[in-house]
Order: sequence, then C-alpha cells, then structure tokens
Amino acid sequence: MTNQNFQYSFTTSKKPNEAFAFLLNPKNWWAGLFGETIEGKSDTINDAFSFKAGDGVHYSNQKLVELDTDKKIVWLVTESNLSFLKNTNEWAGTKICFAIEEENNKTKITFTHEGLIPQIECYGRCSGGWTQYLQKLHDHIK
Repeated sequence: MTNQNFQYSFTTSKKPNEAFAFLLNPKNWWAGLFGETIEGKSDTINDAFSFKAGDGVHYSNQKLVELDTDKKIVWLVTESNLSFLKNTNEWAGTKICFAIEEENNKTKITFTHEGLIPQIECYGRCSGGWTQYLQKLHDHIK
C-alpha cells in the first residue's frame, strides 16, 4: 500500500467561479445520504462548521484554512469523533480540499482528503463514503 491520500476527480460544464461558489458551502455537497446536520459557516478564512451524520456515528469540526478564489478550498479537521473506529479522533489534523481548474473547456474538480491514507483504520469506510458524496455532487453539477 502507498501513502496516497484519498482523491476523486471529475469534470463539469460549470464555470470555475460557479463551481467554487457551490463548493464553498458544505451543505451543498456533504448532505443527503446519512441524515447529516451541518452547523456553522464556511465563507471566509477561519470560519468553522460542524458535521454530524449517521445518528452520531460521525461528528467532526472543520475550519476553513485556505481560499484561492475560483481555484482552491481547504478545511482543516480540528476535531472528530468517528464512533466506528478504535481511534475516534482519526480525522483530526487531516485536510479536506477541493482544487478547481479549467481543462478542455470544462472545469475539473479534484477532491483530496489529505491524511486519509490506506494505512489508517478509516480508509475503507471513509473513502467509500466520500465516493458516494462525490458521485452525488458530480451528478448534481454536471
């Protein structure tokens, strides 16, 4: 196994600025599968939001740490409680990132969860969950 972060890419016909505006609000893309609740803000650097899903199975706090308008969004996971893991705080210190770039008259969106690597316990279930959310996102903003 490699030390490869979980990554998922797709293209959309949306312009980079449209994709960026949509992705900046996690309620637009990190909901609709497992009874999620998202509270807080994600508009400017240092804004924070909490994410809860699966009747308490997943709880995490994210802080917006990097914004490059129409190009990149990065949240730092500051706290997590993933009750299905031995180390319930496994996501703490990881980063949830979107990179946005123009490619062949389309917009390429690359999602990376930095720190979600095959060597950690959560990788299998969490990468599967991310894939479901990102496929739903792709279907929504084709």
